[in-house]
Amino acid sequence: MLFRGVLLAVQALQLVGALDLPAGSCAFEESTCGFDSVFEFLPWILNEEGHYIYVDTSFAKQGEKAVLLSSDLRAEEWSCLRLVYQITTSLGSPSEPSRLNLYVRFDDESFDRLLWSAKEPSDSWLIASLDLQNSSKKFKILIEGVLGHGTTASIAVFEIKMTTGYCLECDFEENHLCGFVNRWNPNVNWFVGGGSIRNSHSILPQDHTFKSELGHYMYVDSVYVKHYQEVAQLISPMTTAPMSGCLLFYYQLQQGNDNVFSVYSRDAAGLYEEIWKTGNPGNADWNLAEVEFSAPYPMEVIFEVAFNGPKGGYVALDDISFSPVPCQNQTERPFSAVEASCNFEEDLCNFYQDKEGPGWTRVKVKPNMYRAGDHTSGLGYFLMANTKFTSQPGYIGRLYGPSLPGNLQYCLRFYYAIYGFLKMSDTLAVYIFEENHMVQDKIWSVLESPRGVWMQAEITFKKPMPTKVVFMSLCKSFWDCGLVALDDITIELGSCWSPEKLPTPPGECTFEQDECAFTQERRNRSSWHRRRGETPTSYTGPKGDHTTGVGYYMYIEASHMVYGQKARLLSRPLRGVTGKHCLTFFYHMYGAGTGLLNVYLKKEGDSEEALLWRRRGEQSISWLRALIEYTCERRHQIIFEAIRGVSIRSDIAIDDVKFQAGSCAEMEAITQQSSGYSEDLNEIEY
Repeated sequence: MLFRGVLLAVQALQLVGALDLPAGSCAFEESTCGFDSVFEFLPWILNEEGHYIYVDTSFAKQGEKAVLLSSDLRAEEWSCLRLVYQITTSLGSPSEPSRLNLYVRFDDESFDRLLWSAKEPSDSWLIASLDLQNSSKKFKILIEGVLGHGTTASIAVFEIKMTTGYCLECDFEENHLCGFVNRWNPNVNWFVGGGSIRNSHSILPQDHTFKSELGHYMYVDSVYVKHYQEVAQLISPMTTAPMSGCLLFYYQLQQGNDNVFSVYSRDAAGLYEEIWKTGNPGNADWNLAEVEFSAPYPMEVIFEVAFNGPKGGYVALDDISFSPVPCQNQTERPFSAVEASCNFEEDLCNFYQDKEGPGWTRVKVKPNMYRAGDHTSGLGYFLMANTKFTSQPGYIGRLYGPSLPGNLQYCLRFYYAIYGFLKMSDTLAVYIFEENHMVQDKIWSVLESPRGVWMQAEITFKKPMPTKVVFMSLCKSFWDCGLVALDDITIELGSCWSPEKLPTPPGECTFEQDECAFTQERRNRSSWHRRRGETPTSYTGPKGDHTTGVGYYMYIEASHMVYGQKARLLSRPLRGVTGKHCLTFFYHMYGAGTGLLNVYLKKEGDSEEALLWRRRGEQSISWLRALIEYTCERRHQIIFEAIRGVSIRSDIAIDDVKFQAGSCAEMEAITQQSSGYSEDLNEIEY
């Protein structure tokens, strides 16, 4: 099998120095370096002359996969995994392209986490740079190749290399330039400087890394510029894990020349945001720049030089690094998502109220057939405005959040529920309070929504000055006054609507897109159904889903079933591991004839199923949280079984299923720390 561009890839790898690679790395010269093909799937083939491994349609069929598994690895420091690969296909665009996937498998998790995926064919080798967050847990890397349609479809991996550090970091000493790429321009581009290369008319500096002529750096030279406003861009690899801290780099400008050196962030939608620009020329030597950088979702860093005059000169760049702590030159207190969020289980966290008026009250309602509980668990605390059931015309309640630094983009999410108002408009509104100017700017308000349903709101905002978020509840008149509930407020950096969110862990399912990896023993009118909104039968089932209030959930429609009939929803096969697992989900059992909801553990090879959890009969008009702790060292499945009750008012629903490694107490501790509260788990029934 011949791969176009193989020789180029081989030369690059030889220049990298692939013979002395760290753990989790392989250049596939003579062996697979401890990476082994998984027996149940196709084998990866080591090329006869070395240099790469491959799988192709000469010995496999469309849809078949080959899986390569590493030995045990550790990444106690943040690491960067680089994959040099190529996907080729037949001429024309296939409906089912080949795909290369990379997973991380932790020892204590029963599922694999998708880290990266690619399906675009190429005439030459490509580089993927993937951030691995530091963890003390052992893990393995899985490389999965899935063949697509075509007689010459093939997938090759030339090198995998895991090194300590961030993928954004680079000293430009290696041939692959750490995955940085130049955006080609006919007249001005970034070039590699230093070493034996002398192709510039300008007198360029020694590099910063080695401070000698042997070292390398990147530079832009205006010698070929033909027009003003020519722009050269050097683009970093896209981040693949959330990160926030200080981006540092060294630069050098030819003094007194007409150029502008800027740094931008760019998300997957192509939205640019300037994060740094040269203020003064600096000295003639290398200058250090420190830039606050936050990437809550996939993002690139772009180093841009624009020439706007006849004396453009040059700009040089070297030794890009990143630190997860704020820059030393930062004067403002760094933003903390933990301090800006609250689920009100313990107190108001860092939120506070206006001293005037009755304000918001923290309440706990035992859910029953007439009153809904909180959003967090169904059994906890939430805030309610105007809890006195006597109407108060002109009532206003204000809830202030903590101070947020200016000039940052934020995503505000919260859940609200409205009860009793005839006209819902403006009964709840969100304002941004600018502390310096004492100005309030309305950024959101209720227009219309289902009554008595926890609804999710998402708001993206950015202000130049320090601000506070203000939740305002308003009761306009004596004749139209009701209740407003508020819960689970989170504030994070970045936009709420990033088009390319980080991959959802395979152990989580909200049913928003599909049924995830759940399957059913049969599919007919009496099976589990995916639905949004209310169920068809009155006085049974939820009014909306738990995730957003307007999303999807799974339920049984009792009117399609007979008394005692079962519907079973099966998880994907889960790998057996040592240690405890915690399964959490939300369930809804409202209706006078409600039957049973059971959760079973089915081990591979066993004919019997073990009952893990059960609820019988009507529970509440609310979504309630279930926590189930279990252990299983064999391959297994989790089964949700709903049994129809005595009447058609017997709809049963589930939503927001999550599998996690560790005990439920550990999972709750992590959740409580991120929400700023603690709770005695012994009080929770499970």
